[in-house]
Order: sequence, then structure tokens, then C-alpha cells
Amino acid sequence: MTRWIAVLLAAVGVAGATQAYAQETAASGPGTVVVTVIPGGATFFTEGKDTKGPSFGNYDLGGGVEVNFNRYVGVEGEVSGALGVSQDLLFSGSTSSLKTPNFLNYSGSLVVSAPNRSSVVPYVVGGVGGMSMFEEASLGINNTETFLTSNVGGGVKWFSGRWGLRGDYRFMTVRSKDDAPAFFGQETRYGHRLYGAVIINAVR
Repeated sequence: MTRWIAVLLAAVGVAGATQAYAQETAASGPGTVVVTVIPGGATFFTEGKDTKGPSFGNYDLGGGVEVNFNRYVGVEGEVSGALGVSQDLLFSGSTSSLKTPNFLNYSGSLVVSAPNRSSVVPYVVGGVGGMSMFEEASLGINNTETFLTSNVGGGVKWFSGRWGLRGDYRFMTVRSKDDAPAFFGQETRYGHRLYGAVIINAVR
């Protein structure tokens, strides 16, 4: 009898610990709606192969909202700005210190998270959107130009209750336009975007 009571107590203890762990991991993971606030990051574009449009980097900030259908699959809408900074640019046959143009990026993406039940959540992401490049007369950009874009990448989210942190990388493709300025857009351009962000479980 004593042995059976001990077995029963052990079973109850294991069940209780398992339930507590499940509740803890569920509480520390992503909610139904997750807001991302991006205070800092960078976007780097590589040099054009044919037109020799210069390589350059901009400072990045923005935000996004992710709606999760379940713990593993969601969609995210994001708006971010890539702010121009002064840097040495090889353009029109000479190197000069010039300010790069400002960009506005907007995209919708599918987010697939790793099938784990942990506060650390790796994920992959891919989507499409648009990018507006604003006027910068010193570079021959006399109007706002808008391009179609696509992106693919991944990252890691870490949750602690309602709050968390996120690191994200995207490989970007910017589709060319025949009437784009010589500085950017006359051929398909490729870029790399990295950021660190604060995430908020807005709706559990």
C-alpha cells in the first residue's frame, strides 16, 4: 500500500511539474499579436554589377505588427525608414563624401517559427513590398522613386512575459526601373538589412 501511495504521489508531482512548465513556456512565448519596435539597425546595398551604382549603407528604424494564427505561423506588416548618412561614395567616376537618400520600406511577410515551446524562438521569414527613395539633388535624384521589393531572412525572438527582444536579418531584392536615376534603380539591386528590436505581446 505504501508503495502504491508513493507511486501515485510521484505521478501527481510529475504531472504538476509538466503542467507548470507548459504554462510557463506558453506564457513566455509569442502572443496572438506581437508589436515590434525597431530603434536601430542598418541597411547595406551592394554595388550594381552593370551600371556600377555605388554600394552604401543607411541607418534603419521602424516598427511592425505580427498576427499569429498559432504558435508557429503568422503574418507581419512592417514599415521602416532607412535614413541617409554622409559617407564616401564612388559615383560618376570619382569618390566624394555625399549624403545617401532616405528610403521608406513597407512590406508584408509570412513568418514561420521553430516548433519549440521555449522563450527563445528562432524563425524564418519572407515577403514582398515596396520601397520609396526620396529626392536627393546632389545624387541626381529629383523625384521620389518607388520600387517593388522582396525579402527573405530569419532571426531570433526572446520573450519574458509581455516583453522581449528580437534580432533580424533580411536579404533584400529591389526590382529595377528603366526611368530610375543613375545612382540607384536602373538595374536590380541587392541589399542586407539587420536590426535589433524590442517586442511586445500586445494580445495574448
